[in-house]
Amino acid sequence: MNNQKSDNGEHIKCEICLKEVPKSGAQSFETQDYVAHFCGLECYDKWQAKQKKPQREE
Repeated sequence: MNNQKSDNGEHIKCEICLKEVPKSGAQSFETQDYVAHFCGLECYDKWQAKQKKPQREE
């Protein structure tokens, strides 16, 4: 019986919590300049809410 994953052991970090997850299991969202990866919907929702907040001008 072969239980190897098809992601070749490649891991990425969640954009919010920085938890390492297999690339094949990560959820991603393409922005204009890069691709953000998330370990699940909870972190994606947090990221999305953070993007909607107006940036503070200094």
